[in-house]
Amino acid sequence: MAPTKSLDMDFVRSQFPALSNGWTFFDNAGGSQILKPAVDRINTFLYEKNVQIGGSYDVSQSAAAALLEARTSAMHLVNASRPEEIVFGSSTTALLQNLAKAMTSQLSKGDEIIVTIADHESNIGPWDRLQDAGIKIKFWPLDRDQMKLDLADLEPLMTDRTKLVCVTHVSNILGSINPIREIADFVHARGARLCVDAVAYAPHRAIDVQAFDADYYVFSLYKTYGPHYAMMYGKYDCLLELDTLYHYFYGKDKVPGKLEPGNPNYELAYATCGIVDYLQTLGEMAGETGSVRAKIVAAFEAIAQQEDALCDRLLTYLRGRNNCTIVGHADNKDGTRIPTISFRFDGLDADKVCRYIDQSKIAIRFGDFHSRRLAEYLEVTGNGGLVRVAMVHYNTLEEVDKLTAAFDKMFDDPSAKLSA
Repeated sequence: MAPTKSLDMDFVRSQFPALSNGWTFFDNAGGSQILKPAVDRINTFLYEKNVQIGGSYDVSQSAAAALLEARTSAMHLVNASRPEEIVFGSSTTALLQNLAKAMTSQLSKGDEIIVTIADHESNIGPWDRLQDAGIKIKFWPLDRDQMKLDLADLEPLMTDRTKLVCVTHVSNILGSINPIREIADFVHARGARLCVDAVAYAPHRAIDVQAFDADYYVFSLYKTYGPHYAMMYGKYDCLLELDTLYHYFYGKDKVPGKLEPGNPNYELAYATCGIVDYLQTLGEMAGETGSVRAKIVAAFEAIAQQEDALCDRLLTYLRGRNNCTIVGHADNKDGTRIPTISFRFDGLDADKVCRYIDQSKIAIRFGDFHSRRLAEYLEVTGNGGLVRVAMVHYNTLEEVDKLTAAFDKMFDDPSAKLSA
């Protein structure tokens, strides 16, 4: 295959107005900057279509068409088979809590759900709370030596009472991409379903839920260049089986409305169209002239190329320091790592490191990033937890160099008080 066409970084950065404010944003796993086309869609809805759907008059019909356009854009974004497979919600956390609630009638006392110790709490807590109803929760451990989830460790956990396995596509600490299709095949062969938290994956690679064969797939739009909102894909037949979370007259066949109590936020959902517009443009700039979906795939191929370069640049620096421990894989072999990189400097407090870097107007983060069980499992909660640098495609190699120069300055600064 010919090399993917590189991104036009001037164009890319021009689409994110906040990048002109003097800050370098390396906290993107906490929330990316928003695209101007996404904001434009929000404003268009609020100025031109800001009414309730379901009315007979033209503006209400236009609002309903905008919501359908949003679902259709999201369908293309994840390669769902129909717009009705898209459920909007306020956050990934809320969507997964709603999903757990909507599964109530499918679960009986003694049924089992498996979660991973490597997951964000959003995909653990809602399932863990089902223990109050007699559901048994099991933890799929992380292989500490390989720093990965091993199906050999999942095998003994599964029984004929296992109803659901919950897994992250990418840990927001470790950064490695999990083989979702392989996991899905394994889980489905044993009669269970699969729920994937894709928050840390969605900004970085093309999503193909049909190829992944996930039953539920959830991520946040505010970490994927949109507003503070989220979406869940569910196989249509799976969504039909879920309990309604809306009024009693929203029957089980009212998909996806029964899972969006009070209706979705129309303007934030409509912003999804702006995300897809942008990705189509990137795909066209890479030479793709085919379908919407083909352009999205081409866009993410170019995005991955940029992000691999960013990842390699920072990992090379961190590996070269004799006082740094990278948590997760220390290289990006075969592009199987996204540029979310967590690490510790020996004897230094992560909080103090980040506050020092703040002075250079570089935004990074410290802590456990709401993956506390994983941080505890890896015994990295002390000294303020971890330092995390989370990059996306609008970041540049020059920004990485600015960060590493700031680290070098920090170590050479006799006035810096960074010890834990």
